[in-house]
Amino acid sequence: MIIRSQRTATFMLIFVAFVWGAEFTLIDLAMEIIPVHTFNAVRFTLAGLALIPLLILSSEKIPKELIRPLLLKGSVLGLLLFIAFYAQTAGLKFTTVSNAGFITGLASPLVPILGLLLFRTKISIPIFLGVIFATVGLYLLTVGDKLTFNRGDSLVLVCAFAFAVHMLLTGRFVSTLPVIPLTIVQLFAVGIYSTVSTVISPEPAFYLMENQPLSWQESLFSPIVLSAILIAGILGTAYAYWAQSACQKILPDYKVALIFTLEPIFACLTAAIFLNETLGIIGLIGAACILLGILIAETGNKFLFRSTLS
Repeated sequence: MIIRSQRTATFMLIFVAFVWGAEFTLIDLAMEIIPVHTFNAVRFTLAGLALIPLLILSSEKIPKELIRPLLLKGSVLGLLLFIAFYAQTAGLKFTTVSNAGFITGLASPLVPILGLLLFRTKISIPIFLGVIFATVGLYLLTVGDKLTFNRGDSLVLVCAFAFAVHMLLTGRFVSTLPVIPLTIVQLFAVGIYSTVSTVISPEPAFYLMENQPLSWQESLFSPIVLSAILIAGILGTAYAYWAQSACQKILPDYKVALIFTLEPIFACLTAAIFLNETLGIIGLIGAACILLGILIAETGNKFLFRSTLS
């Protein structure tokens, strides 16, 4: 499936941000039952398998000369995802969810900055202003005046850089490689890295419950873990990273990054609906700043010109 319309691509990525925001609480609950490496091994392997029927239906042929770069570049993207997901989860052991949410969200404004430093990608004034508004919005939405930097924050900052570099490299790799095979390779790569980490990690593959080890059936098929694996694996991983790769064929990296700043907004909305959490005035201002940043970056000089006239 080839995405040709930028509007369609934008709505697809908005749905990705919604899924990522909505699944956060579910995954957090699942982590109390199953360790992160085991969860990610199952999640990403399932995601890779879920895309194989799409590859068959697409009848997308892989030229022999592309097999080696496909495996190499897909493995690199998978390594970045593995680092990002592990660093984020490890960081949460030492920092607050609010701090982790804000620092992870910094991946979006980091994309145009790293693009400028690494690939000399120019940043226009509307994009620069959009990044500023989105960054301020992320801070107000997730942290407010509570930000303090600690060991966990350093780990989550590694996660943010890994996500940012992943977005940049994805935008470059999809220009020469088939999208679906590239997505499948990177997802299976994360599954392999996570499986190896499960084996060599001192942490058990499954947690102990009341001093008794949970069987793998009890862990994987508990309602919370099973729901998290299915939702995160199929929608939050298989669909999400296929959609990101496909949409980055026609959307610039900075637009994809800015759309993903919607994730904490959706996280707050679902928390308000299912957990009765309130956003507050500062959070609402933060959400408005994110939306304004996306609007400025999307409409560019037209928005600024009309705003000046009004």
